[in-house]
Order: sequence, then C-alpha cells, then structure tokens
Amino acid sequence: MGIYILLILPSLLLGLWAQARVKRNMGKYSKVANIRGLTGEQTARQILDSQGLYDVPVEESRGWLSDHYHPGQRALRLSRDVFHGRSVAAAGIAAHEAGHAVQHQQGYAPLRLRSAAVPTANIGGWLGPGICFLGAIMQTPELLGVGVVLFALTTVFTLITLPVEFNASTRARQLLVGHGILYAEEMEGVNKVLNAAALTYVAAAVSSVMTLAYYAFLLVGLSRD
Repeated sequence: MGIYILLILPSLLLGLWAQARVKRNMGKYSKVANIRGLTGEQTARQILDSQGLYDVPVEESRGWLSDHYHPGQRALRLSRDVFHGRSVAAAGIAAHEAGHAVQHQQGYAPLRLRSAAVPTANIGGWLGPGICFLGAIMQTPELLGVGVVLFALTTVFTLITLPVEFNASTRARQLLVGHGILYAEEMEGVNKVLNAAALTYVAAAVSSVMTLAYYAFLLVGLSRD
C-alpha cells in the first residue's frame, strides 16, 4: 500500500490541481469578451478557411469542454459555450481545435501516430487494469505481465498526446495573432486557458506512467517470489 500511495498520490494531486486551474481560468476568461466580438464558431471557421480547409465543418457538440477535432470524420466540434461564446477563452479553444485540423491537413506525424494508436490504447485501458488485478490476486506473474503490457499501450498513447496538444496550442496562438483574430493584449487570457488545458494532459500522462510503474513493481515482486 505504501508504494501505491507514493506513486499514485502525487499524480492524483497534480490532476486535481490541473482541473482546478482549467475551471478557474475558463471561468475568468469566459467572461472577457474578445475585441472583435467573434464567436468560437466564427474564429474556427476563419482559421480553417485561411488554411484552405473549407470542407471541414464546425459543429456544435454537447457537454462542457467537449471540444475536439475528429480526424476520421474531418469535423471540428465545439461545446455550446465555445461555439456561441464571444470570449477570449472561446476564441483560444476554438483556435486550438482548428490547430488540430491544420495538423491533420499537413500530415503532422504525432497526430497520425496518435490516431493509429487509439484502438490499442482503448483495449489497453479497458483490459489492462483488470488483468493486472487478476494476476496480482491469483499470484500469477504471466497474467500480470500481460496486463502490464496492455496497460503500457495506454501509457504510450498519453505520452504521444503531449506533443500533439502542445503543438496545436502553439499553432492556435500563431493563427490568432497572425490573422488578426485577436490582438496581442488579448493573448494573456488565451495563454492561461491553453496552458491550463495542457496541464491536464501532462497530469494524465504522469498518472498513467505512475500507474504503470506500480503494476511493474507488483510484477517484479511477484516474479521474485
């Protein structure tokens, strides 16, 4: 139990802190209107059109912060508050998702790798923990080893996600200023919103790595017995 707390508790606290930062910065900058008065949908549309992505639709999605770009369907979806919002936060999030669409258009390697890894990551995230638990309970190193390998697929996915998200935020900042969508003085709010969102991906990666380390620790201990 001690090693579990040592490995998992810090990542849990990091995740809670990241979520708190997202909530705080979204709450603050969702109330700050952008100077040009553009909605998130208009922001995304302007960026996509500037890159020749006229065929990528900008659609409204359900749920808070359900914003995403779907490479397989070539569609950009924004949550209601972002889609209709005219805030600095809405513009930043819309630009970030548009950045993913630009990544897709340009064949950005980490995005292609992440898209290809989705099926195996889903399998690993679903089966890995359960098999690890069974292997530990049954004291079967072979079974636990299978669980560790499966969960490792999920961990790799979270690590691949980091450069994809960081790069999309970098593109968002450049596109917002480069196309005159936001003024330089508005970028402080965008930076805080995007940095807070990026921290959630860092927290997810750290949590996955620490969980994998715990499973590996169990495997090593069981193999020695």
